[in-house]
Amino acid sequence: MSKANGSGNTNGHKRSTTMTVPASTPPDIYNANSVSEIKATLLHLHDQEAAVTARLDALVASQKDFSRELGRLDLLRAHLGSQVNTARNISHGMLSPAAATAERISGAVRRLDLEQARVKATLEVVEQVAELKACVLGVNGSMEGPQDWEMAASYLNRASKIPPEVVKGAFAAQIVPTAEVPDPPSVTLHNAAESLCGLFLREFDKAVKENNGAKITRFFKLFPLIGRSEVGLDVYGRYVCQGVASRARANLNAGPGGSQVKDGYFYASALTKLFEHIAQIIDGHGALVERHYGSGKMTRVIERLQVEADVQGGIIIDTWSDERNVDRKLTDIKSYAFTFLVQSFLPAQRATGTPRTGSPATRDGLQEGEDEGVDMKEIDAILNELGVMLERWSLYCRFVGDSCRPVEENGNAEAPLELPEFLVESTLSKKIRDRMIGPFNAMTTFFLRRSVEKAFQLDEQPTGLTLSLQRPLASEPPHITSAVDDIMYIVNKVLRQSIATSQEQVVTNVVPTLSRVLGADFIGMIQRKMRDECYPRPPVQGAQPAEQTVISFLVLINNLDIAVDYIRRIVRGQVESKPADGNPENGKTVTEDVGNGLAAMYPLGDDALIVAQTLQSLSTSFESKANDLISDGIQVVFNNVIKARLRPILAESFRDIEYQPRDHNDPTTSTYQTYEVDEDEEDEELRRAEMVRPRFAAAWKELVSPISRILTPTAFDRLLSITVTYLARLLEKRLWSYHGRVNGLGAIRLERDVSGIVNAVVEVGSSHGAPARYRHRETFARCVQITMIMAMDEDEWDDVVAGGETADVVDRLSVEERARARSMMRN
Repeated sequence: MSKANGSGNTNGHKRSTTMTVPASTPPDIYNANSVSEIKATLLHLHDQEAAVTARLDALVASQKDFSRELGRLDLLRAHLGSQVNTARNISHGMLSPAAATAERISGAVRRLDLEQARVKATLEVVEQVAELKACVLGVNGSMEGPQDWEMAASYLNRASKIPPEVVKGAFAAQIVPTAEVPDPPSVTLHNAAESLCGLFLREFDKAVKENNGAKITRFFKLFPLIGRSEVGLDVYGRYVCQGVASRARANLNAGPGGSQVKDGYFYASALTKLFEHIAQIIDGHGALVERHYGSGKMTRVIERLQVEADVQGGIIIDTWSDERNVDRKLTDIKSYAFTFLVQSFLPAQRATGTPRTGSPATRDGLQEGEDEGVDMKEIDAILNELGVMLERWSLYCRFVGDSCRPVEENGNAEAPLELPEFLVESTLSKKIRDRMIGPFNAMTTFFLRRSVEKAFQLDEQPTGLTLSLQRPLASEPPHITSAVDDIMYIVNKVLRQSIATSQEQVVTNVVPTLSRVLGADFIGMIQRKMRDECYPRPPVQGAQPAEQTVISFLVLINNLDIAVDYIRRIVRGQVESKPADGNPENGKTVTEDVGNGLAAMYPLGDDALIVAQTLQSLSTSFESKANDLISDGIQVVFNNVIKARLRPILAESFRDIEYQPRDHNDPTTSTYQTYEVDEDEEDEELRRAEMVRPRFAAAWKELVSPISRILTPTAFDRLLSITVTYLARLLEKRLWSYHGRVNGLGAIRLERDVSGIVNAVVEVGSSHGAPARYRHRETFARCVQITMIMAMDEDEWDDVVAGGETADVVDRLSVEERARARSMMRN
């Protein structure tokens, strides 16, 4: 029993490695507690034995197939062995001699090729030595006999193409020297080149003194032939710089003496002529230099010219700065106190008196006493001249950068435009940054802020404005003060002048300053006037503000709205692209398409995009600040001028109007009237029922039309939006108050009256276009839908309750509000 159990365990282990083992644990004979468990164990052992026996039988049956396949493999191995012996005999008996023969032939061919290469190299060296000897003798003969410098230079040029190892080699040292030329060829060529270089320098200087252009060109072309290109470029650069210096001095001394030199654009013209002269030299002589010295060699001449431009341009700038007293003016504008602006923002100063705006004395003599030594005309003239000089400098830089740009093999300058290092780090560039760009930024800031101050000092209100519809307005819209046009003219001038300099650092300095001045001084001054001078405050509770105060407040709102439009148009004119038809490209943003003008004026890197984004930020920032103040001003007008009159207008419009009229054909109405019908009373009731719309239209026109005549369309539309929203809420409250006081016929009348009120409201804003009318009409959608539900017949109401198509018509009301509106009807 023990052996059987051990055999069973062994078989069970083998089955576990090759077959799927049941999840349950096999019975153990040693742990059996009953006869049934012993029988089960024996049955399990019999099953394992049967399985092992079946596997053994299968292996024995397959042994015959394995033996047959092994016999076949032995047969194939015998055949393969004979084939291997045959192949080995062929390799040793036939292919080995052929391979040896091929190796001998290949070696002979390689030796022959080597000999041919050596012979060819020897012949080449011999030819080069012969050429070297011819060049040495030719140079010596040309210099000693006819003194043909061009021929001597050409021989040296031919000799420079011979490899140095040949020239300095022992073979050449033995063959080339002759009785006439005993020195080694390298020494002879070097001495000849030095001699010719000195000769050419003397002849070049002599031609320069004689101003002989033909001889200058003749000897200039010979320097690269003798291997002295750097010397030729240096002497040529010195020659053209002499012309630049003499021309610049002549231009600077050509102006009239004394104070007349300070007039006009004399120094700007002198600097322009300097740059134009250098550009003409680069453009006119560049082809000659590139042809004889090689591609890119003109850059060395340009670099030498820039050194001279640093000297002459520095002289012009220093002289200009001294003549214009720039340092003194910078000191004056830094110490300017802007007294009017500062006092305008101080509450304590307002009690001292009212500025005499529009007074001839103010306009003619005020600035003389308050400029405090700063002449705005001189500042403007300096800015104009600075703008011209900076613009010419930018053009010159772009021209130099383009002239030094690497050129591809096909002749097209494909590389992006970059300024050369010698130009960026030049003395003139640094002087322009310090002596021109710095003063330009400082003076522009002062000029802008002083112009804003003076514009408010000389500010004039529009005349002939009134809130009475019986009197026509004496001035044409837009109704703004004179300061807006004056300031926006200066803003446009400053922006154009700054952008025209083509200096990215000028624009990125001036435009943020401009934004800061407009936000702090322009908008701040208007805000102070709106708060302190013309705030529409009723004198007593329930009264209306003074008419002139309201008009002045509305004009200040117009100032802000028109200023926003001015800034938007000014910036758009500078930023957006302008195709051939002159219209901006549709759908383009700043980052998608920089204007063609900016791209042409700022071709370096991302300068055009930076300038465009800077300008756009000016418009965005100013528009945001102005719109905030406009919104506050519109809210003040609504609260102090309009809001208190809306409720009485509605009350007066619905005065003595009943919406449960008697239907004499309906017997149910007899319970409400016990007396006979009076025809005159019925006619009076019908006449009153048609008075809602005329009453409201007349009162509404009297309220908003005077304001619409003064405000700009955009500002009035914003005011109308606030007013209509509040009016719609009042009307809705009134409609809900009719609960139980409306019958079927009254509901129809009420719907017609509400529709008439809506039409009267939107007719006042009809000048603002269909979108505005539709928007204002939509504000009354809830009111219209309340009356619509009240006037529905039973079939339509049942469709609304069921969620049918009619329910979409009253989509602004919730289900509860629809039921409430329907319940307002008196049954």
